[in-house]
Amino acid sequence: MNKKISIWATIGIAIISVIITFQITFIAVDSAYDQKLKDSSGSEIEQKLREIMDLYHELYIGELDESDALENVVDAYVASVDKYGAYLTPEEYAARMADNNAEVEGIGVHIIYNADYASIEVVNIMPDSPAEAAGILPGDLIIEIEGQSVAEIGYYPAIDLVKGERGTYVKLKIRRGENYAEEKDFSVMRDKVTEQTVLHHVTEADKTIGYIKILSFDTGTVGQFTSAVDDLREQGCDKLVLDVRNNPGGLLNSVTAILDYILPEGPIVRLIDKSDKVETIESDEACLDMKMVVVCNENTASAGELFTSAIKDYKLAKVVGTVTYGKGTVQQIRRLPDGDALSISYKMYSPPYSDNYEGIGITPDIVIEMDESVANVNLYKVPEAEDTQLMRAIEELKK
Repeated sequence: MNKKISIWATIGIAIISVIITFQITFIAVDSAYDQKLKDSSGSEIEQKLREIMDLYHELYIGELDESDALENVVDAYVASVDKYGAYLTPEEYAARMADNNAEVEGIGVHIIYNADYASIEVVNIMPDSPAEAAGILPGDLIIEIEGQSVAEIGYYPAIDLVKGERGTYVKLKIRRGENYAEEKDFSVMRDKVTEQTVLHHVTEADKTIGYIKILSFDTGTVGQFTSAVDDLREQGCDKLVLDVRNNPGGLLNSVTAILDYILPEGPIVRLIDKSDKVETIESDEACLDMKMVVVCNENTASAGELFTSAIKDYKLAKVVGTVTYGKGTVQQIRRLPDGDALSISYKMYSPPYSDNYEGIGITPDIVIEMDESVANVNLYKVPEAEDTQLMRAIEELKK
């Protein structure tokens, strides 16, 4: 089926050639949906649909396209019963799997919308990416794509133009330099890119404090996180700010692997199914021996919240920021016989020792808003010294 109704909305930054899903997910890879449909001829839903369908077949003067009707009915059913569920076409399923496996096809940049210039601003270049090879730089403004003005076609249509299959080219017009006076043309060949979900650097305020931002949790995040820690230690850092602001979630096995690396021996997460059966995932005795502070906000969700709450439960770090989103459910993706797939909420999850926070969120130890002067500025554009939440975290680490 060609699905017409989009379930997901982008949150925080847009990453070219990847959709970040707003959930913790368990993936049943290539597993067919093996349960046969039960006889539901007496169900209220089926009876109502049958009555409506019969009347349309009997009376409707137009042409019936029941494939479209089926798409909309399925979408409406999933959306009405499962807040975090989604019905996926084969194409959407393939994209989701590639996303979760840190495999994307594109040019390999992190971007934001620059409203002042009505353009796409490049904020980060993924390592070994086509964008890096072509000479695109952080701070560049993409003003045209394939001859079409970003200002005229809009942000999301422009992103769609950049996306494409491996081996194909995309033509970009870019401005850079002082007052963006320099204009350059690029032809960039799209390729497979390992998505960069972890960014890090030594803070300007204190060279013993390292900063690690986790954008989301996928299969590549674990290795990128441990590599970031190693690199910061080599640069002389013995304290860390762990930033999960605007982190929408990701894979359960990714966040638990990182928490196992950080936490001492004990529980990481408790998973509870519909029959109240509890499964506990445990951490081994090895742990990260560094002083830490976690920074979160209202867009920290799902796996980002588990990350925050688990570290908080063990009292390994103070949490700074604002109350998080409040999503405490796990989704599983199941394949259907026709190649479509269903992402369905099938378990609740709770932190190691504290309560489930579905619909509530996590309250930081230190609640602090961004200063009004930068409250509406993208986090990538906020200087470190003006980031009130980050500076409060650094202050805690200096104590």
